[in-house]
Amino acid sequence: MSWILKLLVLLFFNVFIVLGQDQGAAFENANSAYNAGQFEKAVMLYKEILESGQHSAELYYNLANSYYRLNQVGESIFYFEKAKQLKPLDEDININSAFAQNMAIDAVEVLPKSQITQLKEKTIALFSQDGWGYLIVLVTWLLALFWGLYLWNKVPVFKRTFFVSTIVLALILIGSLSTAIIKSSITADTAYGILFNKKIEVWAEPNSRAEVLFLLHEGTKVQMLDQLQEWQKIRIANGSEGWVKEGKLRSLKGFK
Repeated sequence: MSWILKLLVLLFFNVFIVLGQDQGAAFENANSAYNAGQFEKAVMLYKEILESGQHSAELYYNLANSYYRLNQVGESIFYFEKAKQLKPLDEDININSAFAQNMAIDAVEVLPKSQITQLKEKTIALFSQDGWGYLIVLVTWLLALFWGLYLWNKVPVFKRTFFVSTIVLALILIGSLSTAIIKSSITADTAYGILFNKKIEVWAEPNSRAEVLFLLHEGTKVQMLDQLQEWQKIRIANGSEGWVKEGKLRSLKGFK
């Protein structure tokens, strides 16, 4: 029986390695198409990788750049936003995202935020949701290790060092857990999307007799607040709210 188990394990790892090589080759093929200026082909190849269930900041970033080259503003902004969800502080992603935003017609000014709010948002944005999870696991293991070394060691100087390190790691763990919970709550309660209508009216109420407040265009990022039949309530970055009828809004939640 042991040789059968070994064979199964070997087959599993061989399949895993082959799949990884295939995915890497597909990504390189898409990159080659992009570098050759074949942007439509690059989009097709990148989306095939997405449809296979793979996702990464690099994949979304390259797909967004391909759409940018094709002057498809909505698609470009959408995938830059997807990339920022996974790597919110990446400089290249943020710079190219700003270029894509400049293609959009609507220049929406963001509401000013207090320094405390900015610090909170920067702290939460240090890692993606998965990143905070990995950090929590790492700190937990280190905490257990240093606590074990504290109990095992008999030398006073080392014992004191391990005790202080354990306290520091415990504080980091509490902070990381709190931040991860806050980030998870914000992600669950707040839905954002990108508008794909070329032009759409924003109404004060969900009926066609209400006042038209303003117009929005393709590529605008909105917060999705509520829905009533074909009407959707939205909020834009400057705090303005209203209702759109049959808006082509693509949610930024999930992986696609």
